[in-house]
Amino acid sequence: MTLTPELYQRFVDLIYKKTGIWFETTKRYFVDKRLDERIAALGLADYRQYYQLLKFSGEQTEMQQLINRLTTNETYFFRDFSQLQGFAEDVLRQLVKEKIKAGDKRIRLWSAGCSTGEEPYTLAIILLEMLPEPAQWTIEIMASDINTRVLDVARKGFYNNRSVKDVPMEYLERYFTQRFETHILNTKIRDMVTFKIINLMEEQEMKAQANYDLIFCRNVLIYFDTESRLSVLNHFYQSLRSDGYIYLGHAESVIRITDSFKMKRIGSTIAYYKP
Repeated sequence: MTLTPELYQRFVDLIYKKTGIWFETTKRYFVDKRLDERIAALGLADYRQYYQLLKFSGEQTEMQQLINRLTTNETYFFRDFSQLQGFAEDVLRQLVKEKIKAGDKRIRLWSAGCSTGEEPYTLAIILLEMLPEPAQWTIEIMASDINTRVLDVARKGFYNNRSVKDVPMEYLERYFTQRFETHILNTKIRDMVTFKIINLMEEQEMKAQANYDLIFCRNVLIYFDTESRLSVLNHFYQSLRSDGYIYLGHAESVIRITDSFKMKRIGSTIAYYKP
């Protein structure tokens, strides 16, 4: 069973059209391995038969299975601590002041590309710790990913030692219960987050997201090409309220893609806001 360069390119184009994720030729081994796994699981004869199944079948279950295996899910609690510290001590504090002044005690936050949930749960902990009298606030945290498998893990709230390695000890004791090598997130934090499958390239779904104060989409756009990044960032712009902030990963930037956002330096980190 041989995957020709021409057929490999068809797979790559099909995945790109569906997800916006672009696989360079350097990723060929990674993609090949995932294709082989699915072909073997389905008992298909060859790559061409699998391509025809993905391309022409009206059933999207198999495409979702492939996406689940192709998407990267590297994450842990309090990842990029300096960025989160700048968010908590600068952006969030200013947002709270503006909200209180306007008589609006509602905060809406979107964690896009949330993987197994460590990021949105981290943000929930930060909000509880930083908000004055958090019980008096309405906190809405929506977390999304294209990978249904990681969303199932996120909803359970069970994490290993590596996932919580950067959680401050006082938070670990306050918000987790440890059972052997598993750290179980308290129900109070889990209930603050709503998980949803969202493909960042599906226009209708993206247009439905609106009036967010904050969007976190960290270490996701690095897997997209320029055209896909522009599409996603344009949707994020529409999803944010005026003066709302978006956080990207350290290796990501809106520079050279769009001039819609303004940049703000916070210590050694950068955030972008909608003017």
